[in-house]
Amino acid sequence: MKDSVKEMLIETIMTKGTLCIPPDVRLADAVSMMRDNNCSCVVVAEADKPLGIITERDVVRIFAEQGNGNDVLSMKVSEVMASPVITVNEKDSLFEALVISKSQGIRHLPVVNAQDKLMGMVTQSDLVKVYFQVIERQREIIEKSMSERTEALKRANEELKVLSMEDPLLGIGNRRAMEVDLQHTHASAIRYKYPYSVLILDLDYFKSYNDHYGHLAGDDALKGVAGVLKANIRGADRLYRYGGEEFLVLLPQTGVDGARIASVKMIEKVREENFVHCTSPYQVITISAGVCSFSGNDGVTSWKDMVKRADVRLYKAKQGGRNRVVSED
Repeated sequence: MKDSVKEMLIETIMTKGTLCIPPDVRLADAVSMMRDNNCSCVVVAEADKPLGIITERDVVRIFAEQGNGNDVLSMKVSEVMASPVITVNEKDSLFEALVISKSQGIRHLPVVNAQDKLMGMVTQSDLVKVYFQVIERQREIIEKSMSERTEALKRANEELKVLSMEDPLLGIGNRRAMEVDLQHTHASAIRYKYPYSVLILDLDYFKSYNDHYGHLAGDDALKGVAGVLKANIRGADRLYRYGGEEFLVLLPQTGVDGARIASVKMIEKVREENFVHCTSPYQVITISAGVCSFSGNDGVTSWKDMVKRADVRLYKAKQGGRNRVVSED
């Protein structure tokens, strides 16, 4: 690996010559092409621009849902493809592709250029292969003499840190992965004209908790709250540590009403856990929430603007007595 992991671009690891078909092809023909070319997916495109994707999993799901095999096979791929298709740019970094693949549970990522033209495909296997190349490099370095390996091992460790997507204490997404996911989600929301929401959640009276119980207990409290939040979000939602005692929840394709309902649920579930907090007026650990939703006509200019607005509303929730959500100015 000549390039450092930090600088590695998707164009260097993607597979070119991706199997591509127009939207009016029958599913039967698409499946035959996948079989004949030994491919696990096929991209549906028009004028070289991806419209959707059909994977082996999609084929199984379609047959399970539709029932009649002959009817399914005669359908056009445009009727059954997964769309809108989630893509990465050839100039995106390895880390960005890892975040998108993991956060959205995607095994096949079509690669496009600046004009949205299909350039190739990067799979989960490709990404994992590069990751393990870094680990293998570490092993080789460890086997060298002490004088040779110290600096090289340090560089290899830094490369693994670059690929880290989780907060080491809480086992949820870290700040760097959060920013990549938000950027990609915001761009997709603009492109495909669907909403999304951001929630920022903060433990109430956490400084007094740490002062009274100690920082080790504070860490346990954060783990406990993270566990409750993780158990009470949908499969498509993503949970990140925003910083300190703050969490960020990303809710794709969710408007303000759905986001508020989700926030209220999380607030209630944390309080119901009865994590003792004797210096809080509630006597248990509670959380407050600020919500911002994107609908395309609300003046939001970027994902950073989304986070800023949610943060302002979180502050209002704190001012209003805590243990509550604020979803509007």
